[in-house]
Amino acid sequence: MSEFSSPSDRPERHGYTEQDVLREVTELQQKSATAARIFDLRRIIGGLFVVYGVIVTIAGIADDQSAIDKAQGVNINLWTGIGMLLLGIFFLAWLKLRPTPPTVPEVTPEDLPDKPAA
Repeated sequence: MSEFSSPSDRPERHGYTEQDVLREVTELQQKSATAARIFDLRRIIGGLFVVYGVIVTIAGIADDQSAIDKAQGVNINLWTGIGMLLLGIFFLAWLKLRPTPPTVPEVTPEDLPDKPAA
């Protein structure tokens, strides 16, 4: 249960104006949009595919003939690594060509400052 029994018992908050609150909300929305761009899944997936693609491609280049013979003559590590590299590059190019659009804060008529009578 709340320590205040009625709204009139609650302490009043002083020092915050509507402009302060609106400015704080705008700053938080900008930070949120920046975080959304940083943690875009295309960046994470593309980066991981590129890193693992490089590792698997190097393993494919370093494979000996017995490993290739096990895969019926196909250097599967090399082809899988190249495929992973291409997929990772695709995701990163997609991110670069179509970045996440910044969010536009919604402005309601109440948020607009009153116009002085002319």
